[in-house]
Amino acid sequence: MRTTGQRLYIAAILAILVVLAGCASNPSGTGHDELQTSSDQTDSQKRARTHLQLAIDYFEHRQMNVALDEIKQTLSVDPDLSDAYSVRALIYMDMGETRLAEENFQHAMRLSPNNPDLSNNYGWFLCRNGHPAESITYFEAALKNHAYHSPAKALNNAGVCSSKLKDSAAAERYFMRAFKYEPGNPSTSANLAKIYYDRHDYERARFYIGRVTKADVLTADVLWLAIKIEHKLGGLSTEVSLATQLRRRHPDSPEYAAYQRGAFDE
Repeated sequence: MRTTGQRLYIAAILAILVVLAGCASNPSGTGHDELQTSSDQTDSQKRARTHLQLAIDYFEHRQMNVALDEIKQTLSVDPDLSDAYSVRALIYMDMGETRLAEENFQHAMRLSPNNPDLSNNYGWFLCRNGHPAESITYFEAALKNHAYHSPAKALNNAGVCSSKLKDSAAAERYFMRAFKYEPGNPSTSANLAKIYYDRHDYERARFYIGRVTKADVLTADVLWLAIKIEHKLGGLSTEVSLATQLRRRHPDSPEYAAYQRGAFDE
């Protein structure tokens, strides 16, 4: 099962642009620039995008070698396609190939320096690899770009990285902004619940975790947090119900082992 942090990572992957959005000359000859659409693409650009989409599909299905081969096919057709380097960077990041991921992110950003999705994804790469303070700059750059259509992703990532920096106030601000954009995002609510639990604000923690526990699929870390919140508030019946779910869904998890030994304050 994916943890809250892993769900945010998957969200970062899905932020990749797979539709060309560069400027092209207006075919009507008016002299104005327009966003390029699929009808403006050459046959080679369309082939490159097809290979890139296949790479993303294989990546999502954890077929890394096939995904990397599709990236090679993409770049053989269009060697300056920044999204291809961005996807390859994410694949290498997932494989733990940090140096190769860094090289591909840097090349992608040279080709497309104002791409907000690249800024977000590179920020997440930095955060995951021990540079959370540096990552915030890239999340903020994505958020300042008016062309960015997924601000909740960058806000969530900035919140996670602020938490790594032990800056609870900044994390709360980022998560609350993300919540306003996507109130139904379970990762945002779980992260807010954790912040308020750590502050001993158990009623607010209960409010946000309650939005998560309505989901059909619950990870062990979310269930354990919900159990601890109910334990602090004396909600015994709800605590027992959540513990039953934890035992049924995640019997071998560290969270269930912690529940069995009553380690509510570890």
